[in-house]
Amino acid sequence: MEPVNDLQSEIQERSLSQEGTRQSLNTRLFMQLHVYTGCVDAPALVEAVKHRGLECVLYQDVNDPKGIGILAMSEDPVTLVTRHRDLLISSPFRELVAKPEFTMVGRTYAGGYETDLENWLLRRPRLTTRNPEWLWAIWYPLRRSGAFAKLPPQEQGAILREHAMIGRAYGEADLGHDVRLACYGLDVHDNDFVIGLIGKALYPLSHIVQAMRKTRQTSEFIQSMGPFFVGYVLWQAPVKGEG
Repeated sequence: MEPVNDLQSEIQERSLSQEGTRQSLNTRLFMQLHVYTGCVDAPALVEAVKHRGLECVLYQDVNDPKGIGILAMSEDPVTLVTRHRDLLISSPFRELVAKPEFTMVGRTYAGGYETDLENWLLRRPRLTTRNPEWLWAIWYPLRRSGAFAKLPPQEQGAILREHAMIGRAYGEADLGHDVRLACYGLDVHDNDFVIGLIGKALYPLSHIVQAMRKTRQTSEFIQSMGPFFVGYVLWQAPVKGEG
């Protein structure tokens, strides 16, 4: 059994900066998406949310004319089952019909090479999901097959880099930006990750998914993917210190 001190270190998020400085942080951002149908008064939902002081985004569901999605985020997951839950069981949300098959939850995580760990874990996801110029979003869960975990670390790294290079290219062109969440043990369907693709226009986000299908990771090692929630922002909580 590992010593307690080693385990305390192991559960921290860690990365190595470009200067070779080791970074560690034991804080991360939890995000949860709830989806509903039956909405005929979207402005009433905005009014119910915007005075609560919660960090969240309201989406209109592209695939359901009465559909609504609400993305909540907090560094403390207790918020999701207290203040955020209080919102969802109050009017007008309690009059809606939940679509639990679209519920997604996850936590930000470090890949090990982030130059600014705190920004990656806490600030970047907030700015990405709540940028007033990036109003389109595609959210979906995925699960890798067990075969990926059995690959040598170097081969895993090459596969992940291929995937990351595509995402980086779209981001640098301002065509799409990603939010990656780990959901091990948090998802009712035992998914590994939740992915959010955010941008100014819908087509490039669809094109990212198309481009990713050709990678080795997706074509060989993804066991399941979806369902996909496609949303257009109805309201975003401002990011503290922005605007």
